[in-house]
Amino acid sequence: MNYTESEERQALRAAVADLGAKYGPEYFIRKARAGEKTDELWREAGRLGYLGVNVPAEYGGGGGGIGDLAAVCEELAAAGCPLLLMVVSPAICATIIARSGTEDQKKHWLPRFADGSVKMAFAITEPDAGSNSHRITTTARRDGDGWVLSGQKTFISGVDESDAVLFVSRSSDQKGNLRPSLFIVPTDTPGFNWSPIEMEIVSPEKQFVCHLDDVRLPYDALVGDEDGGLLQLFAGLNPERIMASAMGAGIGRLALAKATGYAKERQVFKTPIGAHQGLAHPLAAAKIEIELARLMAQKAAALYDAGDDLGAGEAANMAKYATAEAAVHAVDTAIQVHGGNGLTSEYGVGMLAGVVRLMRIAPVSREMILNFVAQHTLGLPKSY
Repeated sequence: MNYTESEERQALRAAVADLGAKYGPEYFIRKARAGEKTDELWREAGRLGYLGVNVPAEYGGGGGGIGDLAAVCEELAAAGCPLLLMVVSPAICATIIARSGTEDQKKHWLPRFADGSVKMAFAITEPDAGSNSHRITTTARRDGDGWVLSGQKTFISGVDESDAVLFVSRSSDQKGNLRPSLFIVPTDTPGFNWSPIEMEIVSPEKQFVCHLDDVRLPYDALVGDEDGGLLQLFAGLNPERIMASAMGAGIGRLALAKATGYAKERQVFKTPIGAHQGLAHPLAAAKIEIELARLMAQKAAALYDAGDDLGAGEAANMAKYATAEAAVHAVDTAIQVHGGNGLTSEYGVGMLAGVVRLMRIAPVSREMILNFVAQHTLGLPKSY
């Protein structure tokens, strides 16, 4: 077992960290508060090949794995630029299309994922289903040589800046049974409408409710096999958890960097406040928690890239849980270290609280992860 990343991965991290430092938290916060997008950073990251490190080389990508893309996501977050759509577009959508898409779909979408010239949102959550994906009511029915989609999704990230949305729906097999199916729906398709959800979180990426009103699609809008929807779906959800872990680790690192820098300089009783164990110990504990969570996330990525979907599923859920908890603790500690300054706009710490708190809920709640571990890892009876 090797606990040291390859020289190539370390070089990738260093290069991405340099790019992130070029923009920094001031750029990200300014864009978010103005209601603007981080298009300049996204385009440059795409041009440099960072958004496509996991796309197969034959389609213009870097030919790496989800571990490489997670490293990019983490370093940008640590630099103060957590790009939520990295979790969605190149991780979930590009992975699913690369694994299950037709050759035409791969040729059409993957090169543009690789250079960042396209963004694709992902829609699974519904108002009445929540974490219970078996209650999804968005349906797809065959109509001639195409499909008709109807339904509603909620809390869908970045629809307003995406070229298409990958929808999870239910369609009937030859026996009439409903099973998950995945469809690519361009955002300008007639009958597809969306409306924003007002959020308390400061972020350039917005959340939306999506409405599908008898949206007509060609047959080739279907991704993969009509009978393989569930396996194809989970091929994208494990990378989602790994990427969420990477973003959480990056934000936790950012919070700790701000807090330790402040603790070294701020003096109250004739010595830097970081010399007092009441502040030093919580910071040290937060550092330990983040590093432990990062190890589990790297394990999950290694298992996924090695093709061990079962092992990756367990590790990815554990990593997402651990990283969310560690990030929440790190940000809360950073706010406390800053005192009143922790809630001012000048220091940029307080605005991180809403982002990391959301990580306990999305993309999968901590309670559902605990259910998963209890049932599948510990072998306890199913509780829901």
